[in-house]
Amino acid sequence: MTDPDRLGQSTVPAETIRPAPDEEHSTPTVSATPASPARRRRCLAALDVGTNSIRLLVVSVRPDDHSFSVVSDRKEVVRLGEGEYAHNLMTPEAMDRAATVITRFAEVARGFGAQEILAVATSAVREAENRDIFLDRVRRESGLEVRVISGVEEARLVYLGVVAGLNLEGQKALFMDVGGGSTELAVGDRQKHHLLESLKLGTIRLTNRFLGDGSRPVSRKKYAALQEYVRAVAVHAVRKVGAAGFDLMVGSSGTAVNLGEMVAALRGERPATMRHYTISLREIQRIREVLCRLPLEERRKVPGIKPERADIIIAGVAVIETLMQETGAADLQISEQGLRDGLVIDRLLREDGAREVYLQTPPRRRSVLKLARACGYEAEHCEQVRWLCVQLFDQMRALGLHSLDGEARELLEYAAYLHDTGFFLSHTDHHQHAYYIIRNSELLGFNDREQAILANLALYHRKSPPRKKHPNFAVLDPEARSLVEQLSTILRLAEGLDRSHLSLVRGLRLEEDGPGALRIVILSPADCQLELWGVENQLGIFRSVFKRRVTVRVERLAGGNGSRDPGR
Repeated sequence: MTDPDRLGQSTVPAETIRPAPDEEHSTPTVSATPASPARRRRCLAALDVGTNSIRLLVVSVRPDDHSFSVVSDRKEVVRLGEGEYAHNLMTPEAMDRAATVITRFAEVARGFGAQEILAVATSAVREAENRDIFLDRVRRESGLEVRVISGVEEARLVYLGVVAGLNLEGQKALFMDVGGGSTELAVGDRQKHHLLESLKLGTIRLTNRFLGDGSRPVSRKKYAALQEYVRAVAVHAVRKVGAAGFDLMVGSSGTAVNLGEMVAALRGERPATMRHYTISLREIQRIREVLCRLPLEERRKVPGIKPERADIIIAGVAVIETLMQETGAADLQISEQGLRDGLVIDRLLREDGAREVYLQTPPRRRSVLKLARACGYEAEHCEQVRWLCVQLFDQMRALGLHSLDGEARELLEYAAYLHDTGFFLSHTDHHQHAYYIIRNSELLGFNDREQAILANLALYHRKSPPRKKHPNFAVLDPEARSLVEQLSTILRLAEGLDRSHLSLVRGLRLEEDGPGALRIVILSPADCQLELWGVENQLGIFRSVFKRRVTVRVERLAGGNGSRDPGR
């Protein structure tokens, strides 16, 4: 049987006899007697006091596997570094705004039951000569001890937060986070970082130095001077990045996310999330050309832009464009995670056993199982459906019924875990509820297209097959529609093969049965009449998609009657 911790990586033989569920030890399980909420969960908060904005993340932590779910994610733009960098002093007005927000966020976190609030401050506080006055005030008003971290530590935490949501698969990434006062760079793979750098290049810092209040159009000469400054500051870091090497570049700041939103508008796309959305250097340059031509009020109307960021966005684009040019990156993948996520992960990794669990479980699997567990999934049934999906997928490929690759196989396995999440809301139309839950959940490691495919697979695991008149299906690209048609048909068969939810099917064999015909042989110690009916109900859809007539036969296995007796 496939090791569930290596989804999409193993090869299943053409015929495999699956042990009874009682005999398996790798199947994910859910406690039969839930512990009290206080024992099962605890609340943790992370507060990031940045130069441009202050962010709060409140999470609920599972003690068994150290995973967490987001309870609240908030952000307020305070411009703490506004007017600071000329004299290294935070202004009284900026400190007033920041202290008020920090105090309010601390109250919010405690209101959610956070037993611990991890608070850090970055560039604006780090470089201010009056930082002690500010920190003392925050301590009095909010009760929080805000830790001022170095630029390198900031880069490490950003790396931790972003890499947790990436599916790197043996690759190395260059991580870039452009803040209001500094830009952090890291090179790393899933296990560790290889380089950490912090540069005094931030949107507020550069706007104040080169663009005044950011209200006027920016000439080519002025933008060129801005880029030249970025190159000079980053030259040594760029050499180190070149020596370390990387396979892809990831941008995690508010600037990068907003740049991705503007590119999406330029493309005429409306992704549900910017996670893993990829934009090209050429597209960034096209956006920059538009932004530089416009005064502030017109810039605020550019499709996709966040109006509150319009005065500092050009400086941020200059940093991103220049670093991409200097490092040779042609594309930038967007991440919505960052320092606040890294704070939580760093805290959890210090707990007993957490690092081993974290490193052994890929981010995509971790996020899928987290959602499945949150929805109270039936672990044994979902694992059986996943196993059956793998059997069907591999044997159908061997017979030439499809030519789908390992990535499609992996999505099918994840869909098997998530297909019944709609039961969390209601048994009636649970496939529709599953679509909504998956489409609107924060599944780390998946881009918007993959998440849409997973949601559609769950929707079409029962009832109507995919049809172009369905809006959710019609908006997919042709390749994704074909993938959903094929994988949802396999998922339907697998679901039918465990219609009783008793895991009665122990083996499966697909055989050619003459020209244009296929035979499915079910191996079971029981009659499994429900499973037989479940498969037969899907044969019309199977024939429509894969152009094969199908018959089904049950072969009885010796050694039991299919009951749940462990001694079977």
